[in-house]
Amino acid sequence: MTARRATDARRRPPASGGAPSAGPRLWRWLPSVASAASLGCGGGLPLLHPARTLAPGDVRAAAGFSGQVAVGDPADALRDAANEAAANPSAPAASPPDPTYARGALVAASVAPGIAPFAGARVGVGGGAEGGLAYTGRGLRADVRRSFDLSPSWALSVGAGGSAVLYGRQGGGPLAGLDLGGLHGWGVDVPVVVGFASDGDLYMVWVGARGGWEHAATGDVPSAPGTAPGGATAAPLSATRFWGGGLLGAAVGFRHVHVALEIDTSYASVAGDFGATHARVTGATLAPAGAVWWRF
Repeated sequence: MTARRATDARRRPPASGGAPSAGPRLWRWLPSVASAASLGCGGGLPLLHPARTLAPGDVRAAAGFSGQVAVGDPADALRDAANEAAANPSAPAASPPDPTYARGALVAASVAPGIAPFAGARVGVGGGAEGGLAYTGRGLRADVRRSFDLSPSWALSVGAGGSAVLYGRQGGGPLAGLDLGGLHGWGVDVPVVVGFASDGDLYMVWVGARGGWEHAATGDVPSAPGTAPGGATAAPLSATRFWGGGLLGAAVGFRHVHVALEIDTSYASVAGDFGATHARVTGATLAPAGAVWWRF
């Protein structure tokens, strides 16, 4: 405990006239989150935090961008579905849905390749614990975690997060004839991170493992009007994704401002139904992200 207090004292800026509470500082920063909410729809949901948690009352705000890239079989499923829709315009509205198109629809809904804004804030709550809230285009993630000092420079943190796919955020997907505006869902994930921080936090490096589950669904996924004889039909969509992988991140800066980069890799299994057609897709995804941190 003595080493922990000494580390916190060294890393926190000196007080001047009494430090303001974390709550008001968060409220002053929230408008930037709201302004970012009108951009992007990518499915990446990075951690973008180092291993060591913040000292009690400290706040770190972040703003930047995240991405989600499908590779291997998920990328092939999207490409094949797009080719199928181009060759057969009635495929998005077929009943039962075309299996090739259904596989691509599941990837578009669950993996959600694309670029999105990232905005978040974290606050130290004492006892080595920290809470955070982040927004990335299609969803929100809230989490809590605790870190353990391995040495003055090394730390290990273990956390748990819950996420929500926001209704109406994804809109038109990457496939012609597919509207995912009604998609919504929820998920959980567990990250374990170990990292190094230099004296004065001039630079930080962290590596970790992370696994999770997400379910996304919509009652109606309307295809584009007129893509099938007699007009378009609507198909319910339900997709469940299990995933696990690793991450690597780094940040560099001075005192209150840092620039952070992170890349997450994972292997995912997506299974579900598009109308009466059941499909499954397995493969890798990459999620690069970058942000500017402000510490208060």
